[in-house]
Amino acid sequence: MTLIELQSGLASGRLTSRALVEESLAKIADPSGEGARCFLTVYADSARRQADLADQARKQGLPLPPFAGVPLSIKDLYDVAGEVTRAGSAGRDGEAPAKVDAEAVRLVRRAGFIVVGKNNMTEFAYSGLGLNGHFPSPRSPYQREIGRVPGGSTSGGAAAVADGLVPATLGSDTGGSCRLPAAYCGIVGFKPTSTRISRRGVFPLSDSLDSVGPLAGSVSCCAVLDSVLAGGDGDDEPPFPLAGLRLGVIEGHVDADLDPEVGEAYAAALARLAQRGARLMKLKLPELAELPHINRKGTLVAMEAYALHRPYLATRRESYDPWVLARLESGAAATAADYIDLLGERRRVIAGVAARTHEFDAIVAPTAPNVPPRIDELGGLAQSQAINRRCLQNTGFANFLDRPSISIPCHAPGSAPVGFMLMGETGADRRLFSVARGLEGAVRL
Repeated sequence: MTLIELQSGLASGRLTSRALVEESLAKIADPSGEGARCFLTVYADSARRQADLADQARKQGLPLPPFAGVPLSIKDLYDVAGEVTRAGSAGRDGEAPAKVDAEAVRLVRRAGFIVVGKNNMTEFAYSGLGLNGHFPSPRSPYQREIGRVPGGSTSGGAAAVADGLVPATLGSDTGGSCRLPAAYCGIVGFKPTSTRISRRGVFPLSDSLDSVGPLAGSVSCCAVLDSVLAGGDGDDEPPFPLAGLRLGVIEGHVDADLDPEVGEAYAAALARLAQRGARLMKLKLPELAELPHINRKGTLVAMEAYALHRPYLATRRESYDPWVLARLESGAAATAADYIDLLGERRRVIAGVAARTHEFDAIVAPTAPNVPPRIDELGGLAQSQAINRRCLQNTGFANFLDRPSISIPCHAPGSAPVGFMLMGETGADRRLFSVARGLEGAVRL
């Protein structure tokens, strides 16, 4: 059920919060499931108490927030009052506990949601693969017996939603960390315009690129949570009419070297959209081809993440996952001039792309060029880093451009998961939700 359906079921008495929470906790605790890998913390006792309070208040006819009693989870990088924020690391145990909840956590609690636990993630949110060197890593639902990456860095949250452990989760997205795991786990993931949703109390990776976003089973659920995170009431968006919808189909860079399964599912989704009246127009963005040259001295995330972690690298270097450590240290060689130049290049690219895309309702691309890689094929550091770069090649430029972006599954049931990515104009997040709602029925099978 969607979040709105859960809300309706609770309001009508067809559902109880305690039953929803118990179902979630039972699935998390099931030893045959993925719960132990998806969750690093479970708030079983407090979740039950909150559920009982919501049910009692509802029976008594007391006023309640709109989503009172609906369970969800949060990524391990969100502050919760009284707890150390680990950010998926085993090296932060000695840090001071958070004094207050992160603003996003405060807002979902205010809306009535019950946080049942904190999800596993890549250490410090620095990987698109979704693996964690400190804790057992979750796996994509696709060919789980073989073992494929769940996508990162919101790995545990995506797998938890895909497996029905929770109906939705809060993640973060710096280069694809909501959309890529959504694509690899067959769900919906949304990245907002970076400054639109408060990041207070969320462990940072890159101040220029970080954003806070939801992952859930539908566009509607993500729209509801986005409204809550923006300080609203949890409103959905009406679907934009599909007939006549102007979609810029990016050619070059994002459609290069696609896995056959991705190419076929993406082409079929475009064909379905065209059959239902959407206007598909070819779009070339030469700025995308410039990105390797622009980033030749390091990326924004590498530079800013290194600056953040530099004091800790000097005192607790051995506590880092070697894979994450190598990525962090890649930002050490950049100079202040390199960083300033890169910020200037970013402003230029943002302006250039905006001039080419203003006529479209959205621009589209495959979320990732590949299906989730097999864990046993990642190889050594150099090979796994190359695979990681490929996984993130399509999602990262939305962060660089600071645009809202959403991934919707477009694969046939039972086949390899493939995401269909839409991108809107900077700040036009709610309009993008309306567009995504309008075409979700044609994109999904």
